Amino acid sequence: QVQLVETGGGSVQAGGSLRLSCAASPESGYCMAWFRQAPGKEREGVASIHRYAKTDYADSVKGRFTISKDDAKNTLYLQMSSLKPEDTAVYYCAARLSTVCSLHREYNYWGQGTQVTVSS
Repeated sequence: QVQLVETGGGSVQAGGSLRLSCAASPESGYCMAWFRQAPGKEREGVASIHRYAKTDYADSVKGRFTISKDDAKNTLYLQMSSLKPEDTAVYYCAARLSTVCSLHREYNYWGQGTQVTVSS
């Protein structure tokens, strides 16, 4: 139904920045989000954005990460700044077909993930 493809991952030094992109086709969901999973941790919600731009962030990234979207391109973004080693994880783009946007709800579609590595 909905295909999600993440790009933009890579390796950066602590304090650096990265911007992740998620291309959705044929359309994006009412709620889109970024999740991440480190090898020794469970998957956690990072940020979500409603179709009409309401956003939510995990406490661990607020003030450092910004989620945004380009509706014309059906593309989701995650601007990550002031990166820390603990941000190292595989980042996943996800879409939820609901007007209820929450990082603690089930998402319908998932991307393949993109690796983000932050070195100290």
